[in-house]
Amino acid sequence: MNRVRRREAARRAASREHAVVHRAAALLLDYPDEELYALLPLVRDALADAPAPAAERLGHFLAHVERTPARELQQQYVETFDLRRRCSLYLTYYAYGDTRKRGVALVEFKQTYRRAGLEIDGDELPDHLAVVLELAATGADEDARAAGVGLLLAHRAGLELLRLALQDSGSPWGDVVAAVCTTLPPLQGTDREAVARLAAEGPPGEEVGLEPFAPPTSAPVMGARR
Repeated sequence: MNRVRRREAARRAASREHAVVHRAAALLLDYPDEELYALLPLVRDALADAPAPAAERLGHFLAHVERTPARELQQQYVETFDLRRRCSLYLTYYAYGDTRKRGVALVEFKQTYRRAGLEIDGDELPDHLAVVLELAATGADEDARAAGVGLLLAHRAGLELLRLALQDSGSPWGDVVAAVCTTLPPLQGTDREAVARLAAEGPPGEEVGLEPFAPPTSAPVMGARR
């Protein structure tokens, strides 16, 4: 029985540490406005409670933010995430592209949020990585947080492809996504195959009936997370 309790205590401690990483990453993957710069000291302090591999990655990104003027960082953000489809922050894009299946997947995302007691503002899509990380970090209870992690795992191939695309382009946000990946189980055979397939083929290309679900052309508004 003591062994079971120790395992449960260790699991809960790891969950809390991962929640710190997910919360920090959610903030750092948002559009870099004045609020982000104001929160930097709090984010840096919070990393003391994060696992070392993730804290190191996030620390690298924080150093980049602190030495980069806001206007320049905003330009980098737009060039990275709004102008490069390979670096989309919308997780369902990697699996379904601009197809009708993506619309169905987005509805399922919204249902997951509702079951967790959260509603997403109409201006934001529920599969935006920062929004998913917010659920994984600050859900109303442990089950809600597990639902957020479940969404990350369900779209692990797309998440890894995003990480690789950011890494290949030398983007500083690559450290943020890499930090998130350190909180997830190591890739297994089927996950590796899915990543390789997405990298080789890209997402599906059908563009019928998806107009309401197309990624916004401007920086996302994270109203649901305020």
